[in-house]
Amino acid sequence: MKVGLIGHRGAGKTTIFNMLTGLRAQVGGFGKEEVHLGVIKVPDERIDRLSQIFKPKKTTYAEIRFTDFPPQTEDNLKSNNALVMQMREVDAIALVLRDFESGGAPMRELADLLTEMILADLTVVENRRNRLKKEKARPQEEELLERCAKALENEQSLRTLNFSAEEENLLSGFGFLSRKPLLALFNQAEDKAGQPLAPSYREELQRRDLEGLALAGKVEMEIAQLEESDRAAFLKELGITEPARNRFIRASYHLLDLISFFTVGEDEVRAWTITQGTHARQAAGKIHSDIERGFIRAEVIAYADFIAHGSEAKCKEAGKLRLEGKDYIVKDADIIHFRFAV
Repeated sequence: MKVGLIGHRGAGKTTIFNMLTGLRAQVGGFGKEEVHLGVIKVPDERIDRLSQIFKPKKTTYAEIRFTDFPPQTEDNLKSNNALVMQMREVDAIALVLRDFESGGAPMRELADLLTEMILADLTVVENRRNRLKKEKARPQEEELLERCAKALENEQSLRTLNFSAEEENLLSGFGFLSRKPLLALFNQAEDKAGQPLAPSYREELQRRDLEGLALAGKVEMEIAQLEESDRAAFLKELGITEPARNRFIRASYHLLDLISFFTVGEDEVRAWTITQGTHARQAAGKIHSDIERGFIRAEVIAYADFIAHGSEAKCKEAGKLRLEGKDYIVKDADIIHFRFAV
């Protein structure tokens, strides 16, 4: 999963990036247009337990890849094509909003950032429509883009529109910013650490059909950079019941409707991230395209059944190992062995 951090200058975007990744990218770099990259492993007690059982040579957790983009302005979203192309490659966007100053206006920042993404998408739509007029050969795409243009001109994000499967396919290559799942991050002051979102913020997010998360970026960044053994005490002292990183991961999985399935063995125990509703053959493709192409069947054990019985052999004896076909919908925490022939 790739997440892009976007926000206005001074909102604490790089501070949030450091808090989530544990890195030490320079903060307060006014005037600098750097892109920071970082990766975190998704903590999963189920993977820990399976590794204890199998004692594999390698344990691989799911990952979230973060891109901390330079501060956003209407100008750089219009003129910096390379930057916008990078933004279009992420799976989700986290908007960092300033909520640590008296008189701060995070909801105004939210509205501004949404507008800037809408304008960037409108530019793409208009350019593509102009090219299509010369080609005069794709009436379905022309009609679809006309619908998108009308919404964008009315300051409506494309994520609020419904599209058919065929239309989704036509739009997939554009990477429209206003279609991407979006999480609003309210960067609070230290004295608000551990407090939930203000009711007025929740109401406005609900009106826009968006999700939000409150966190105290500066102090939680400092805690994230401590030794792991020291973190819990500092969090408790601030009244923070759970690290912001964990809350962010959970919110992101919910936002993108993601689950994990597992592959296990002496060589490796690994978590694979897929979208809820993924069929077995598609899930096999997450591992390798050859496995998807040559799919025969999936041998599936529910994680809870495996833990209850203690081994694959005992699960099989108890009738808990199932043979599923290509249309089986993978469940969260399924342990799967794919059979295939190429």
